[in-house]
Amino acid sequence: MRSLAISHLHLKSVFSLHSSLMASSFSQTIKPDLPEHLDDLLCSNQQQQQREECSSVTKSDEPSLLLGSPNGYLSGDSRIERAWAHWSKLGRPKLIVAPMVDNSELPFRLLCRKYGAEAAYTPMLHSRIFTENEKYRNMEFTTCQEDRPLFVQFCANDPDVLLEAARRVEPYCDYVDLNLGCPQRIARRGNYGAFLMDNLPLVKAIVQKLSSNLQVPVSCKIRIFPNLQDTLNYARMLEDAGCSLLAVHGRTRDEKDGKKFRANWSAISAVKNAVQIPVLANGNIRHMEDVNNCLQETGVEGVLSAETLLENPALFAGFRTAEWVEGCDENCRDGNLDQAALLVEYLKLCEQYPVPWRIIRSHVHKMLGDWFKIHPHVREDFNAQFKLTFEFLYIMVDRLRELQVKIPLYLKDSPASEISSNG
Repeated sequence: MRSLAISHLHLKSVFSLHSSLMASSFSQTIKPDLPEHLDDLLCSNQQQQQREECSSVTKSDEPSLLLGSPNGYLSGDSRIERAWAHWSKLGRPKLIVAPMVDNSELPFRLLCRKYGAEAAYTPMLHSRIFTENEKYRNMEFTTCQEDRPLFVQFCANDPDVLLEAARRVEPYCDYVDLNLGCPQRIARRGNYGAFLMDNLPLVKAIVQKLSSNLQVPVSCKIRIFPNLQDTLNYARMLEDAGCSLLAVHGRTRDEKDGKKFRANWSAISAVKNAVQIPVLANGNIRHMEDVNNCLQETGVEGVLSAETLLENPALFAGFRTAEWVEGCDENCRDGNLDQAALLVEYLKLCEQYPVPWRIIRSHVHKMLGDWFKIHPHVREDFNAQFKLTFEFLYIMVDRLRELQVKIPLYLKDSPASEISSNG
C-alpha cells in the first residue's frame, strides 16, 4: 500500500489550498457565530503554523498545479458522452465513501482509501455558511493530493448561493454534489436535503444553475419516493437539468433507520435503467459480498457505504466485523487487523491533517463501540474527558489491549470477497 507521507512542499501546498479558498470574500460578509466548545477546536495548531509558512510559496507551488483540474469532463460531443468521459477519466471507481456529516472528513477518507476505497465524498457542507464564514470553510473543508477522486457535497436551497460555494471548491474536486437525501429534522427546518423533494422546480433550477456555470460536473444524491414512477421521473428530471452522476439511496425520506428498513435495490435498478448517466447505489452494504450482490442486482457503476465504514474503515479491503462472520463458516479467518489498529492509523492521520476534536470523538465511539461494551469503565473514562489529547487516546488503546480485548476483523478466503476495480 502506498505511503500517505507527504513532502514539505506538499504540506505547504495543502495549506496553500486553504489560503486560496479563504482569499476571496464578499463585500458584505455575514459571519454567523460558531460554537467555541473544546470539542469544536482543531486537534492541532499545526494548521495555522503551516498556513503562515506557506505565505512565501511561489506560484509554481500553487496546489491547483499539483492537484490538477478536471479538464477531462469537457471531452465528448454530447452532455451524456461528457458525463461518461469524465467518469472513465476517474477510473470508474466502484467502492466509494458516502457523505457523512462530521464523519467523512479528510483523515477518515484517507484511511478508507488506504483500505480499498476508490473515491469519496466530503461531509455535507452548508452552502450559505460556507460562502459567509471563513472559519467554517477553514475547519470543514480540507483536501490533499491523495484525496481524489473527490465529491464535495453541499446542501442548499438557493441556486446563486450554492454556485458561489461551488466555485470555491471546484478546482479541488471531481464533482460538486447536491445533497437531496438528508432526512433529518435539521434538513426539514432548513428546507434542504430530502425535503426539497417537495419542490422539484427549485431542485431543477439549482442543478441547471450549477451545470451551466461550473467547469466541474454536477452530481446529485437522492432518496427514493414511495411511488416508483415518481422516483423515475425525478431521476430523469435531474439528468435533463444537467446532473452528470446520480447516487441513489434506496430508502424513502421517512425510512431513516437503516437497520430497520432495508434499502430497495429494485428501485435503484429501475433508476439505472431509466437514465443514461452513471448511477451509484447506497444502502445495505455490510461487507464485500453485499458489494458484489448490489452491483450484480442493480447494474450500477459503484456503491456507497456509510455506517458500516464508520465501524470498519477496512470494509472495501475485504475485512468484516464479527457481526457479519455468520454465514462465512470455516471460510472466515482472523485478518490480523482490528478496529483499535485502524483507530491508531486514523489518529496519526489526524495529527497530520487536523480536524475538530468532536469528529475524532465520534470516530472513537464508532470504531471502539464493541470494545467499550466489554470494558464500559474505559468508555466512561473516555466520555469524562472534557479535553481530549492524542496522548490520552493512544494510552486508552494500550489500556484496552492490556485488558486483553481482542476483537479481530475477519477475511473470507473465498474469491467472492474480492472485486476488480476495473471489472
